[in-house]
Amino acid sequence: MKSYINKFLIVTVAILGFTACSDELELEPAQSISETLALSTPENIQAVLIGAYDEVGVDDLFGGETLRNSELLAASDELLWAGTFNAPREMFNKNMVAVNNDAGEVWLEAYQTINIVNNILSALDIFTDQAQADVVEGEAKFIRALLYFELVKFYGLPYEVGGGNSQLGVPLVLTPTRGITAENNVSRNTVEEVYTQVLNDLGDAITNLPPSNGVFATSGAAQALRARVHLQMGNYTSALADANAVIGSGDYQLELGAFADAFNNDANSSEDIFAMQVSSQDGVNAMTTYWATPQFGGRDGDIIVQAPHLALYPVGDDRGAFFYNDGGTFTSKYTNQFANVPVIRLAEMYLIRAECNVRLSSAVGDTPLNDLNLLRTRANAPLLVAATLNDVLLERRLELAFEGHRLHDIKRLQQNVGTFAYNAPELVFPIPQREMDANPGLAGQQNPGY
Repeated sequence: MKSYINKFLIVTVAILGFTACSDELELEPAQSISETLALSTPENIQAVLIGAYDEVGVDDLFGGETLRNSELLAASDELLWAGTFNAPREMFNKNMVAVNNDAGEVWLEAYQTINIVNNILSALDIFTDQAQADVVEGEAKFIRALLYFELVKFYGLPYEVGGGNSQLGVPLVLTPTRGITAENNVSRNTVEEVYTQVLNDLGDAITNLPPSNGVFATSGAAQALRARVHLQMGNYTSALADANAVIGSGDYQLELGAFADAFNNDANSSEDIFAMQVSSQDGVNAMTTYWATPQFGGRDGDIIVQAPHLALYPVGDDRGAFFYNDGGTFTSKYTNQFANVPVIRLAEMYLIRAECNVRLSSAVGDTPLNDLNLLRTRANAPLLVAATLNDVLLERRLELAFEGHRLHDIKRLQQNVGTFAYNAPELVFPIPQREMDANPGLAGQQNPGY
């Protein structure tokens, strides 16, 4: 199934919880229906779930901008923002204001989508088929975990390994919002509390989801995401176990023909563990919008790759040639405006396994050297004779460049972005000013510097 969308029910659930019905008007208008009707049958609930996937794939979220935002905030001398839009320019320059539109839209779209899945989770007793209900629950919790993980990374200070992580994260809203009352004036939870909820949701998703589920979330996708979460937390033993399980499942295979085969695909490739679905009729690939030039459906070539990044690739590495020139140097990862947007690739699991094995002095699944050389062989890069932690981290930069990992890697590795420390306020999104104004529960909880 290439397309997620059910426009009628997306409008339905976007309105669920964000508007209240008037007592004076009990009609059900054609463009919106009450949550009672929208969630009244298993078929309706599953249609609403498809709508939730579509919301995850909007341009502000995993249609591409959350991935772009990570790369822009992490950019120093390897990228140049040449576009005319001010919000991403503020990210690139590390001088965001509290009314930065793009930062505000990530928050708004994420919480709208979380409310959709909270509504779904509240209606699971509608199902008479428990197996069907379990899968729906798993998909909803996967989506919620995916979004809260992104929110806490952008709006909270970095997770500190061995620390109490009592620093402010984001509000955890786990029940439907169907009207605005004083109870909705929630405060921010701690970073630790948000990570705990993400892991709880992913644990349930892994248990409830099947290994195969079309283009939707699977047990493998949930476990791959959990491997990423554990890596961000510095829990290398758990990250290793999850990444190794995903690799060992056999459900995904590297595109070994060529590095380029992993990108610009109209359907999921064999190494796509989870990807946003895009077609000429539905979905959006915002990565192409910002990373490509007009000849490939982009704007005006907003993000130009600079020489210091190109210098990272060894001679002969196909990844170092996966660029094109059009008034500047641009990545070739996003040259099909109707291609799916990869969110989790199998290559990342090999890199997580290799890094954790190096850190733990182990060889679970395979040696770090073999895992790195598997990727380097595909890219026609010179093979390594040993694998150090620095080798793994460089390989990660080369393999996953421009896919939304850079900022989060810098923070977990406690590196700098130019002159900015990994935990600098300039590398954290502001809580949107409209939220600060509307929600008394957030009083005094704006991030430093805003």
